[in-house]
Amino acid sequence: MANTPVETIKEKLDIVDFLKGYLQLQPSGRNFKALCPFHREKTASFMVSPERQTWHCFGCNIGGDVFSFVMKYENIEFSEALKILAEKAGIELKRVNPAEYKYLGLLYEINDAAAKFFKQELGRSDVAKKYLIERGLTGETAKEFEIGFAPNLAEALTLHLIKTGFYPDDILRAGLSFKTERGMKFDRFRGRIMFPIHNHLGKIVGFTGRVLPQFDDGKSGKYVNSPETPIFNKSKLLYGFWKSKNSIRDLKSAFLVEGQMDFLLSWQAGVKNVVASSGTALTEDHLRTLRRLADQLIVSFDNDDAGWQAGERAVDLAEAYDFDVKAAIFRDYKDPADAVFAGKEHLFTAIKNAKPAVEFYFEKYLSAGKFDVRHRDSLKNLRMVLEKIKNIQSPVARTSWIKELSKRTGVDDKVLGEEMEKLASKKESAVRKPEEEIEQTTAKKFSRWELLAQRCLASALSREKMDNSEEYFSYLPGQYREIFAVFQNGKRRSDDPILDELINFIVFQQKEAGIEEFEELKRQLYIEYLKERRQELVDAVRRAEHSGDERLHQAAIQELDKLPTV
Repeated sequence: MANTPVETIKEKLDIVDFLKGYLQLQPSGRNFKALCPFHREKTASFMVSPERQTWHCFGCNIGGDVFSFVMKYENIEFSEALKILAEKAGIELKRVNPAEYKYLGLLYEINDAAAKFFKQELGRSDVAKKYLIERGLTGETAKEFEIGFAPNLAEALTLHLIKTGFYPDDILRAGLSFKTERGMKFDRFRGRIMFPIHNHLGKIVGFTGRVLPQFDDGKSGKYVNSPETPIFNKSKLLYGFWKSKNSIRDLKSAFLVEGQMDFLLSWQAGVKNVVASSGTALTEDHLRTLRRLADQLIVSFDNDDAGWQAGERAVDLAEAYDFDVKAAIFRDYKDPADAVFAGKEHLFTAIKNAKPAVEFYFEKYLSAGKFDVRHRDSLKNLRMVLEKIKNIQSPVARTSWIKELSKRTGVDDKVLGEEMEKLASKKESAVRKPEEEIEQTTAKKFSRWELLAQRCLASALSREKMDNSEEYFSYLPGQYREIFAVFQNGKRRSDDPILDELINFIVFQQKEAGIEEFEELKRQLYIEYLKERRQELVDAVRRAEHSGDERLHQAAIQELDKLPTV
């Protein structure tokens, strides 16, 4: 039977060689180690096994194969990881898996062909080039980010792609055309500056089109995005991230803007750790992507109501992900793009003077002359700030900001803490389900390890001698080792009444098991023991990393490396 594409890719790609493109791997016995890209650490806990072609981080206790690494690191779905790794391995999915190629590879090809068409059209359009120049964009930046232009014609792109060899239905599936109620197909983008959207590896997956003022008839939005397709999910992609991710990783900081022009002009001005949400709402997927590279997030606030609302929402989400969040305000300019157009020093000043998010909220809701706790509006604003502080992940940071809030308002910090908890309680009670309020009276739940120990001991009791079971004695949980010793002495009671309750429970389960069944029970017990031991060592790694105990850290890592894989 022929190998699947996944198996073929794994055979052709060596995980160590592949991960060297992402991490600084160092030899560690028969394995390799690196600092984990998925959590912050000072001592390497990320291990790669050439023998098993797998990776595992003992700091955050996750792992997998080359596919799971790419999916997690690039924040993409399996289907996209398959296409990326197939290209790395030199495997053509068109031959290996026609269906996969049709719905993924073909979409990449169509988007790439469309981008080339748009770039050609930009070169021919004086009006489009004039618009970009007037916005302050240089030809070099436009070329670097493959900016283009969609002619203000109904079928210009569609006809070009059909002549290139693509089918109309595939163009429709890529989101580059749409079908009317009468069944006619027209270009989705017309009379627009085109911004290709790249995935995190630089492949074009969709577009944003900004209508030129002279073609704006008011019937469609100023900005239009590609619809979601099997390769384009706007809630997971950040515009420009494929270019800026290395700078973000180096600086441990990301500058978040709203639109493509904000991104492009910030990049052009020299801010290389910038990303844009492409005019869409910031999502948790966006933040997860940034959090693995950055500790700090500087959020830009466009100087209008919509911009402030979007900025506040971004700050609140980022606080929940334990970012060091700061707010960059452009009071004299509409947005970062306008600030750069007036002079790039305005952008750098705004970023340099970015304030901690809570400080920004203090100024907004508790500014001088506006706050008086006796007034209902002031109390409302106070509670708004408390809601923001409550959202901060770090208890230390929360406490610090509560003390600062106390200084600014004259309200005792303990009272503020009580008010914050009261707000949280109200919020929780408002969403609590009725069944959650019913007291749980379920019986004690045993772990799988404990259940297997009970079954092994109960089965061993039914056999003629306990001696034959000594080989798995060390794999029992601590309490069950004591019970094993009791049984070995031919007893059914101990000097501990609590232990006797468990002994009675096991004796009650006594049931003869066949040799094969008993051996399988012992094998499963050994597997659970290894899992528990692995978790103990993982916890030891974390404690050692936290305390800076290098000797303990290395000892735990070495033992983890020696543990058999199950």
